[in-house]
Amino acid sequence: MTQPTDKGLSRTGAALIGLGAALLWIASRLTWVSAGYTDDLSGNGVVSLTGAGWSLETTAVALLLLVGMIGAFALRRLGRRIVGAVSAIAAAAVAISPVQLLIRGADPERVRAILASRAEVVASPNAGDTIGQWAEITAVDVPSTGPVLAVVGCALALVGGLMVAVRPGADAPKQNKYEKETVRREHIHEDMEARPDSGRVMWDALDADIDPTDTDSKG
Repeated sequence: MTQPTDKGLSRTGAALIGLGAALLWIASRLTWVSAGYTDDLSGNGVVSLTGAGWSLETTAVALLLLVGMIGAFALRRLGRRIVGAVSAIAAAAVAISPVQLLIRGADPERVRAILASRAEVVASPNAGDTIGQWAEITAVDVPSTGPVLAVVGCALALVGGLMVAVRPGADAPKQNKYEKETVRREHIHEDMEARPDSGRVMWDALDADIDPTDTDSKG
């Protein structure tokens, strides 16, 4: 029988989704882009962009994957399959940004646009590094740790999501209403044989659509 193996794969997949979510969350807090700039008003300087600043969806997907892990553990078979598929798709989609960053590097114009736009919310404690509207980016560097960690997290979540989607496992017997009904009927037949005059047994038999006066149903 494959049910125990299926359940084990489903739980392993859920754990991988959770681990991927954790790594992606950590990666989103690390520096993905470091840029040097020059500004006629403020002079030269170096600013940085975290993963969340460069790719806004990383934080949202990390949270989605965390919810996916919980769902893969808690939901029934169909729910686990859906959650696994959604987690795999989300992980694959969010991996595009760090992969492109590692391969192509950071576009200086995009770096300047992101940093300059933050000047409008500089009063916010979460604004991060900013530059003036007329500043020019003179150098761009991509520290690999953050993007690589994000790719690893996405890969783990992708594999875990596929495992849950393809092999969601079987529901526990106590969740199978047909099996519960079969066991219930067997118990009612036993009770009818042991206590045929019991009012409770008669009501239980009627509730299970069993005629307590039918002698054939008792044996």
